[in-house]
Amino acid sequence: MVTQEDRFVKQITPKSEDFSRWYLEIIRRTEMADYAPMKGMMVIRPYGYAIWENIQRLLDSRIKEAGHVNAYFPLFIPESFLRKEMEHLEGFAPEVAWVTHGGKEELEERLAVRPTSEAIIGSMYAKWIQSYRDLPLLINQWANIVRWEKVTRPFLRTTEFLWQEGHTAHRTYEEAQQETLKILYLYKDFVESELAVPVIEGKKTTREKFAGALETYAIEALMSDGKALQMGTSHNLGQHFSKVFDIRFEDRDQSLQYVWQTSWGVSTRLIGALVMTHGDDSGLRLPPRVAPIQAVIVPISLGNWKENILPAAQSIEQELRRSAIRVKLDDREEFTPGWKFSEWEMRGVPLRIEIGPKDLEKNRAVIVRRDIKKKELVERESLKARAAALLEEIQASLFEQALAFQKENTHRAEGYAEFKRLIDQKRGFIRAGWCGDESCEERIKEETMATIRVIPMTREESGGRCVCCGKAGRELVYFARAY
Repeated sequence: MVTQEDRFVKQITPKSEDFSRWYLEIIRRTEMADYAPMKGMMVIRPYGYAIWENIQRLLDSRIKEAGHVNAYFPLFIPESFLRKEMEHLEGFAPEVAWVTHGGKEELEERLAVRPTSEAIIGSMYAKWIQSYRDLPLLINQWANIVRWEKVTRPFLRTTEFLWQEGHTAHRTYEEAQQETLKILYLYKDFVESELAVPVIEGKKTTREKFAGALETYAIEALMSDGKALQMGTSHNLGQHFSKVFDIRFEDRDQSLQYVWQTSWGVSTRLIGALVMTHGDDSGLRLPPRVAPIQAVIVPISLGNWKENILPAAQSIEQELRRSAIRVKLDDREEFTPGWKFSEWEMRGVPLRIEIGPKDLEKNRAVIVRRDIKKKELVERESLKARAAALLEEIQASLFEQALAFQKENTHRAEGYAEFKRLIDQKRGFIRAGWCGDESCEERIKEETMATIRVIPMTREESGGRCVCCGKAGRELVYFARAY
């Protein structure tokens, strides 16, 4: 006999059968997001937005602890500002959305809908920075971005998305470089500690770096289908934008100097990474630190449950809430306990607490971990402490599982034939030598759809031979097919 809860779970396509379909079904079935009427855009529903709020809260505190302050800059950018920096405009030209009319009147100058904010922020920094005493200027903004993408997927790549973008100005190159790397490692620690997603940090190649940047650094994660996902970037912009927008300051020796700048950001793409890294055939598995609900209480609705079991469940709810655990009591009458188990499992709630007649009689409860689906009986007086401890265990467990997957799916290739075999049959990260020639980088991309994700920050071993041409390898880099 097929039960109601069986049907509920079977609405998700297994990961192994169709990963892309599995991903989209989870996003919609858990009510994280839905498609908007406009092509390529999404509506972030309350459950998905609650995850973003937790990400934003945790990351914002780190950004502020690092000395930055928040501000907000206009959504619209004059075309002349973008054209001042042609390399920047060319880098984004295919994706820029333009405003040409205000009401019924045609605008004298087109306005770009913010694809990123270097241009508008640079124009303001030119007004605000006059002396070395004004430096460093460390500003971050939380904003929305519009890039007219042809191929979209919820959270991973949409026409409009949410992000934070930091923009800093410094007196010297060394200070700007230090800031660039400080943020790179801030992102790494945040993603690994709070999202439980292991990453590899490194520098982007010249062809993969941000338009207008001196150097681009990134953190890359491996999704559970073997594809890489860029999780965040940190750019040393050099003096490129400061010369374009005339951002100069009087130095200590009274000479006029151009500032050195950085920019960096992460976006709602992080939510997609959570799904693809941790999700399983039953749905989401959310790390407790960003889960909207950390524990759900399901009273077993048998007999006169409202008179005896429900009050006990309410008491547990209040106790957990007082201990700062994000908890929900599911006392809906129209659904069976089995249906509720399946729903909250699909939504990825880290802990489920069950209490029934026998549990009430023995002064205990049942706790079920979402990460490994393990049940245990917990005495009532120990419940609060045990729940808190299990949340920490689940956070660590999810990271360790993801790290083990990354290690198992990171391969070493010595020759091009082996490289092609690995990328087709095993996917994952492939560590291989690269001579530094863009022609080899381009050939590999055209023939295998794999790109250099990062040049590692620390050289683990020599580059050996270039995996493409066989010449001496300048670097040992990480290749992968990517989103």
